[in-house]
Amino acid sequence: MPSTADAARSIDLLLGHEEKPEGSFLQRLSAEEWRVLLEAKLRSHGFARDEHLRLGPDDRNVYIIWEGVVRQDRFPLGPGENLPSVTRFRGAGQLVGEAKLIAPRSSVLTTCLTRTVVIPCGARHFNILLRRRPEMQLALLRSLEDRSRNDELVYAMTTRPPLERVSGLLAHLADTVGVAGPRTDCTNIGGPSQKDIAAALQLATSTTENAIRTLRYHGIIEARYRQFVVHDIDALRHLATRH
Repeated sequence: MPSTADAARSIDLLLGHEEKPEGSFLQRLSAEEWRVLLEAKLRSHGFARDEHLRLGPDDRNVYIIWEGVVRQDRFPLGPGENLPSVTRFRGAGQLVGEAKLIAPRSSVLTTCLTRTVVIPCGARHFNILLRRRPEMQLALLRSLEDRSRNDELVYAMTTRPPLERVSGLLAHLADTVGVAGPRTDCTNIGGPSQKDIAAALQLATSTTENAIRTLRYHGIIEARYRQFVVHDIDALRHLATRH
């Protein structure tokens, strides 16, 4: 449930949807389609760090992330110790729970890694909006395709060396969930821990820690508690794409 400290508020108080990360659902929405969402009388809710969004088999909402970072875990073979899981990070501008638009009983464990503001919408109501508004549907489909392709580049390159894979994920997070720091030359990535990074890349924690240690040694990043400070995004991108 939403934190009691964060009362629901109308999303007409939320400005700047077009400034969300490039390729995200909100960034792809036109001003006209955003106005349609405003007229739907949706309300935003705030969740505290470590709270869960309700995306279980009996829940019926999809969520648009306005600000914050969430971790999503899926269990292809079912939950259980030593069984494989698929971990992804999602941030501002993204719609999560999209599977409920076609499979209402779908489930994904979604944990807020920072204080997170979301716009819940009933999946049935959202489907009606999509059918009535082809441009909104196109914005969603394009954002999901962008996300899928980015996931392939960031998470699926299992044959690449760990340093390159960690660098690629951090560069991706800087672009999609990063916040400008007090200095103009740094970007703060709040929320994911080193263990979260390891889980997402399916690397051993010690292997991930070694890669991060190398990046710290070269002054490319700082690693703090549930936060990474990126000082040289170009160096991360170079490491992620070198051959």
